[in-house]
Amino acid sequence: MKAKGELKEYEVIGRKLPTEKESNTPLYRMRIFAPDPIVAKSRFWYFLRQLKKFKKSTGEIVSVKPIPEKTPIKIKNFGIWLRYDSRSGTHNMYREYRDLSVSGAVTQCYRDMGARHRARAHSIQVI
Repeated sequence: MKAKGELKEYEVIGRKLPTEKESNTPLYRMRIFAPDPIVAKSRFWYFLRQLKKFKKSTGEIVSVKPIPEKTPIKIKNFGIWLRYDSRSGTHNMYREYRDLSVSGAVTQCYRDMGARHRARAHSIQVI
């Protein structure tokens, strides 16, 4: 993923395609930070493939909706748990940022991780 421009928060809901054995499949919902809905769908399949053993060819996206900020005129503190791959291994990290919105804080986090730790956007996962 390229962290181009301001990241937005999306709610992506998907499920496994129904089969004769399992006609009523459970829905999986994720909050994804991405620059646009197409990248949000792609990240959804990336995480779902790791968590549950099915992929894009055996599943479907039910909905992709942007999540608006509740109070975008008030400055808040945000704590972000993240995981990133560096040259020496995988690291977990907790970082705090001050911003008007969650998506602004996550964008700030991606920029900060790139500057301080040389972490690429595709290797960072917000938990």
